[in-house]
Amino acid sequence: MALTTQQKNELGAALEKRRGELIAELARDADRARAEAFAALAGEAPDAAEASVAALIADTDQAELSRDLLELQEVEAARVRLKEGAYGQCSDCGVAIPVDRLRAQPAALRCVPCQQRYEKQRPSRIGAKL
Repeated sequence: MALTTQQKNELGAALEKRRGELIAELARDADRARAEAFAALAGEAPDAAEASVAALIADTDQAELSRDLLELQEVEAARVRLKEGAYGQCSDCGVAIPVDRLRAQPAALRCVPCQQRYEKQRPSRIGAKL
């Protein structure tokens, strides 16, 4: 079933809110990353353990930035779909994505069955280097 105007407005507002949150989070993360240089995290003369912890913190910060940037790209793409009238349609099968799914994940590109299929066909990024 196609989204009503009220649902489109509600979901559009959710996308705008998440977009603002992500932009603010990315700005904070970037500021923090600039302020916390590796040397500052590790200390003046780091031993192996301190260097390892500093590298882990730097990698975690980079992973958070990458994740937030990817989500922002997904939100931007959803905003374009909303503007062009394709929002709420599964990109794979073309059926309407249930409004409850869109409320939970406003940037959803696929219906649940297609998303599950997509995830099974793609290798997990858990543990993968970013």
